[in-house]
Amino acid sequence: MHVTMSPEDDETSQEHHHSALVPSYVMSKEMIGLQSRAMDPSKDLAAYGYGSVAWKERMELWKQRQQRLEESHNHHQNHASPDDDTEFSLMDEARQPLSRKMGIPSSKMNPYRMMIIIRVVVVAFYFHYRVTHPVENAYALWLVSVICEVWFTLAWILHQFPKWFPVQRETYLDRLSLRFEKEGEGSESELSAIDIFVSTVDPQKEAPLVTANTVLSVLAVDYPADKVSCYVSDDGAAMLTFEALSETSEFAKKWVPFCNKFNVEPRAPESYFAEKINYLQDKVHPSFVKERRAMKREYEEFRVRMNCLVAKAGKVPEEGWTMQDGTPWPGNTIHDHPGMIQVFLGKSGGHDKDGNELPRLIYVSREKRPTFNHHTKAGALNSLVRVSAVLSNAPFVLNLDYDNYINNSKAIREAMCFMMDPLLGQRVCFVQFSHRFTNNHANDDDSYHNQTAAFTDVKMKGLDGIQGPTCIGVGCVLRRQALYGYDAPRRKKGPRRTCNCWSKCCGCCGWCCMGKKKKKKCNKESSHRKVHSEASIHQSALNSIQHVTPRTEGEISGPITEEKLAKKFGRSPIFIASTQLGDGEAVKHGSLASLLTEAIHVISCGYEEKTEWGKEIGWIYGSVTEDILTGFKMHCHGWKSIYCIPERAAFRVLGPRNLANYMQQVFESALGSIEIFMSKHCPLWHGYGGGLKWLERISYVNSMLSPFTSIPLLAYCTLPAVCLLTDKFIVPQLSSIAGMWFLSLFICIFTTSILEMRWSRVTIHEWWRNQQFWVMGGISAHLFALFIGLFKVLVGVNTNMILTKTTITRDNDHDHSELFAIKWTTFLIVPTTLMMLNIIAIVAGVSHAINNGFESWGLLFGKLLFSLWVILHLYPLLRGMMHNNNRTPTIVLVWSILLASFFSVLWVKIDPFLPKSNGPILEECGLDCS
Repeated sequence: MHVTMSPEDDETSQEHHHSALVPSYVMSKEMIGLQSRAMDPSKDLAAYGYGSVAWKERMELWKQRQQRLEESHNHHQNHASPDDDTEFSLMDEARQPLSRKMGIPSSKMNPYRMMIIIRVVVVAFYFHYRVTHPVENAYALWLVSVICEVWFTLAWILHQFPKWFPVQRETYLDRLSLRFEKEGEGSESELSAIDIFVSTVDPQKEAPLVTANTVLSVLAVDYPADKVSCYVSDDGAAMLTFEALSETSEFAKKWVPFCNKFNVEPRAPESYFAEKINYLQDKVHPSFVKERRAMKREYEEFRVRMNCLVAKAGKVPEEGWTMQDGTPWPGNTIHDHPGMIQVFLGKSGGHDKDGNELPRLIYVSREKRPTFNHHTKAGALNSLVRVSAVLSNAPFVLNLDYDNYINNSKAIREAMCFMMDPLLGQRVCFVQFSHRFTNNHANDDDSYHNQTAAFTDVKMKGLDGIQGPTCIGVGCVLRRQALYGYDAPRRKKGPRRTCNCWSKCCGCCGWCCMGKKKKKKCNKESSHRKVHSEASIHQSALNSIQHVTPRTEGEISGPITEEKLAKKFGRSPIFIASTQLGDGEAVKHGSLASLLTEAIHVISCGYEEKTEWGKEIGWIYGSVTEDILTGFKMHCHGWKSIYCIPERAAFRVLGPRNLANYMQQVFESALGSIEIFMSKHCPLWHGYGGGLKWLERISYVNSMLSPFTSIPLLAYCTLPAVCLLTDKFIVPQLSSIAGMWFLSLFICIFTTSILEMRWSRVTIHEWWRNQQFWVMGGISAHLFALFIGLFKVLVGVNTNMILTKTTITRDNDHDHSELFAIKWTTFLIVPTTLMMLNIIAIVAGVSHAINNGFESWGLLFGKLLFSLWVILHLYPLLRGMMHNNNRTPTIVLVWSILLASFFSVLWVKIDPFLPKSNGPILEECGLDCS
């Protein structure tokens, strides 16, 4: 069988192959002759491919091409100049890949993998001893401890799977500029456009100045201004946010040119002027100091104006807010108002003081009515997806919170090195940047972000080596086509090498076998398409539609494909038309006013009814952690994701300021995991037959099961106190062999942790803090999230009604808002009780040992270590409760003392120090009195 190619295709493929693999300097060397291929004279030349017409054409083209290259090379050597060398080197540099994936050195990973295997073997022998040697006088304690240890071991094994093949990535921003940007004035950049979403709800709880700094960092980003559009979602319809955004747009006309002129970092003015660094370093412009002082004064005046707006918003008029023209503000009733869109900066008037164009800045507040379910943040983000598709339709989307400012102005370029890579980018659904907090505390030990960012990096690096990290939500650049629920493009397999020296019989048998396999594969692929909501069918339907014209409500739809698209995306012809346009193409439909009218339509309350929004399209509904659920659905469609850790942190978010904020964040994350686990999107049974890899699925399952660890963790932290109060222990008296297994297990745990810190570059302090906050969050926020999730399943209450810090409304007109609100002080009752109980148990155990003599101290030593292990893990909680600015609530102390006293009195009643006997104790003294 012969594979023939047309001359044009063959020349194109050869040129592409040469440009991708062969640098220009290789041509200067002599061609090395290849060893000739032995031929059998009895066979026809066509059997080797030499006699075919296609081979002759390819040989002629190759000879002509080699001759042209040799002539150009000789001419270049005779008339060479430094500029020509630079031009050729730049061309070679532009053809190089935009990013590189690097594995962790085997000298660091192989010992870690070997130790994991050794630890699994030691754990197996350890459990064999534990199961075959129960404690007769404390059977219940022994059984509970074994069950807890088995659960912890299974959770640890599941946690190790994603860490087996960690990778690191490196980007090349200079190659991105060489490939997609041309030097010189008037040259248009070929970089892809991007829409940036900034979400805010209540300006009374989310400071407008913080939101303004985030918006300013977006507008000043190092990216072509005509390629950036910033959409601010005001889900609270607050006039304060609207006025603050108006002030921000005016200040941006001064701030953006200052950032571009002096290349300052970061480009959020609050963080820039608050940094205690040498801001004169690497600054050579003579007017920098003068202009910086002037800009700092401008920003201070801007802060004063923002403070005036906040003070004014504190006194709401009885008749509600009114705008400058005297009309009432549409958002006076927060849960019953129309949709609002305002373009502050754009192509028609968005220029800075130097006359340069600024990125678009658009205010969006979706329509809200009391009878509709608005799906909180996920619904607001889906509204922004539709509005941005109508107005700008950038192929990529960046999601930010109100306090998540851009810390690295080249962050978008970092993401484009992956998204726009011709080989890698087509299958990448999102690029997740590392999560970094802004430390506002003088002492880092008092901060509640607990330095777990390093351990998040470890997990994400491991997932990046499989199919990609999970979606954290903020600081994530997503592909719009992936948000629309389409399957990832399939890899095209290259042509196989064929040989027509096979006999016809073998060829026929081969084709028959291949035909059967192909039929099975086709059936499997067809079922895969059915599972994934006909995404590929809609993609082919989009290719067949050339133009979608607007129609009235009474007009009957023509083609069946349009009706399917309407059921999938909603009844907006302009939005449907935007889904079929290529990357970077915006909808051209009349004036800006007509597009704004359509944008108001796509954010209406009833637009998502009877569509696939929130089910297969956009951010998926059904969980407070909509970002994790949306990323999981993308991975089920075969997409890959990338984890990017730039040298300078791309984004920074305000860390938890106190214990309340930290507990609330842990509670929301755990509650979202419970909701996903108990829904149809559970990784245990969802997405089979798609593109989700097994190790990636195991990672999702482990994340969903993490809140369930709170029950065995609570039981295991209670066991030390029970052992001390009852004078019993969970382990019998150890023999030499048993002691060897216990010692080996402790050594393996210690060695595994050291080796993991070695390859992940995590410090001992960070490791210990992570252990402390894992225990503290597990027995508090995770435990409450587990019961709330079970309560939702059993009773049917929507957990979205549990209000968080950032979604508390101003008018308190939600039904059952107080009934299902979890106060942060409730989280502290269980850990505080455990701490007091262990302290009382230590005192009781020491007293019992003193009362019984020297022989009791040997058994007491293991119990004391067990109890001190719990107290040391809960120490950050005790320190946070006793902080000067965060006094311990009275209700927490009252409940903790009551519970600890109850358990102590119960112990005294059941197992006192005195011997258990009704009469006098009679013992033989050993003396013969007769």
